[in-house]
Amino acid sequence: MRYAAIDIGSNAIRLLIADIMQNGKIVSFKKNTLIRVPVRLGDDAFLDKKISVKKIKELVKTMVAFRNLIDVYKVNDYMACATSAMREASNGNAIVSLIKSEAGIDLEIVEGQREANIIYASHIEESLDHKKNYLYIDVGGGSTELSVFSKGEMIASRSFNLGGIRILDNQDKDETWADMKEWVKQQAQTNKNLSGIGTGGNINRLFKMADQKDGTAITFMKLKSIYDYLNSFSLKDRINVLGLNQDRADVIIPATEIYLSVMKWGGVKQIFVPRVGLVDGIIQLLIDKNFAE
Repeated sequence: MRYAAIDIGSNAIRLLIADIMQNGKIVSFKKNTLIRVPVRLGDDAFLDKKISVKKIKELVKTMVAFRNLIDVYKVNDYMACATSAMREASNGNAIVSLIKSEAGIDLEIVEGQREANIIYASHIEESLDHKKNYLYIDVGGGSTELSVFSKGEMIASRSFNLGGIRILDNQDKDETWADMKEWVKQQAQTNKNLSGIGTGGNINRLFKMADQKDGTAITFMKLKSIYDYLNSFSLKDRINVLGLNQDRADVIIPATEIYLSVMKWGGVKQIFVPRVGLVDGIIQLLIDKNFAE
């Protein structure tokens, strides 16, 4: 069995093809192929409120390529989701129809809360210490999803229109920052000693830079020092000297600012980085759908 997940984000488009393994009643998956194409839809969506013809062409070409790969890999089931940029684009639904006719892919534009729920479908809470409280932080290009887990259960969740690209484009609003701060502080008062869990391409990259063992947490101070280090380089040098991808080098700074702000407000001293994202959650949803008892 093989499943595929497509994530059309604000900064990039991803395709994950996963091999499904069944051992008795336990169904799991192993990543076979992961492709990331840097089509940045966020700039169009957040500045002009619609996706440009140029970006639509790039998106459709990518979807046709993904469709071909899905066929070649003989994928049994797939699911494609679009997030913040497509949510805000006035021509989002027209693009969904175009992708259906040109690439034969059914695409769902997901709301913020559904996006959060898909990410959590990868059952990260199962590997958590059930005695602890966790603040889950997922920072994307256009939105940040925050959730609180206590005793392994999600007890609160909110989606905020703050993301790396939105900040780069100066489309972040003071009231959204204030709203998020208030929400986090409120949660921290109710749920003491919060540990962080971070997902998203930027925190994965930061974790790699921290040079830590998988399963260990980055402290707030370590994250802050990596941020200061990155910020001491020009954009050009972050690409040429540090070797960051062009579409990562700019957005990583504002994205880290979101992680640090949320951790500070919540009194979160350390953050675990399980290196999963929307595509992992989608594969898990497909497993849950197809293997439901």
